[in-house]
Amino acid sequence: MIDLHTHTTESDGTFTPEELLSAAEEAGLAALAITDHDTFRGYDAAAAMGAGAVRLYCGIELSTRLHEPSLANGKSVHLLAYFLEQPAPPEFRDWLDDLNASRRDRNRRMAARLRELGLELTLEEAEALGKSVTGRPHFARLLVTKGYVRSIREAFDLYLDESAKGYVARDEPTTQEAIRRVVDAGGIASLAHPVRLGRRDLADEQQLIASLVDSGLTAIEAYHTDHNEERVAFYLDLANQLGVPVTGGSDFHGAHKPGVALGDARVPDEVLARLLG
Repeated sequence: MIDLHTHTTESDGTFTPEELLSAAEEAGLAALAITDHDTFRGYDAAAAMGAGAVRLYCGIELSTRLHEPSLANGKSVHLLAYFLEQPAPPEFRDWLDDLNASRRDRNRRMAARLRELGLELTLEEAEALGKSVTGRPHFARLLVTKGYVRSIREAFDLYLDESAKGYVARDEPTTQEAIRRVVDAGGIASLAHPVRLGRRDLADEQQLIASLVDSGLTAIEAYHTDHNEERVAFYLDLANQLGVPVTGGSDFHGAHKPGVALGDARVPDEVLARLLG
């Protein structure tokens, strides 16, 4: 069994890279990809520890925005990128650095907006929780710690979701641009947890994913802890129709997702074998 979607303390997980590797061995995983949000630091740290019983692969989860006529500000879409043969090249990492500079500018504006709403917090306090990549989950934790909300979910509902009063938009790359950047860098671009596209009509969802494949998308995450058996079967069939492989993983975050354990997506080994060709 393998797990190709996991997070460490370098983004919004609670396991350090070393702890994640150890947990993967204890879970009996044959292979693991670290896919922190918008950073390779978790993978880089784990790779520097040397080979163990678990095969480690380079990955990342990119925040992108899908623009559609029906949505004024577009739809937030996460894209998984995998560099299975070798780590991501320098030019891709340079592009990533530019994205993270934009993220910090958004975080600065978001901290100011939350203060306007009467919530006493600073960017530095959020960054102390976020390490190399600070985002909305870290602001949510800060709001819980300071007693402004009772839970992470409440923090998002009241202040941080895209429709909430404290939300500040970020200059994210379009989904199509991110796909192109990944593919040009020699990576595999996989649509993360497609159920979160929020399409009520499966035919509409199928058409949207097909358009992304036409734009260069090279895989679909079929196995995910948000997907029930029917959804897994739907995405497996759709990937087969579109002629692309699938990926899969638990989306492990440690204590931030207490109901999700490594390997919970039950991804078969042949998924990785096909990706490796």
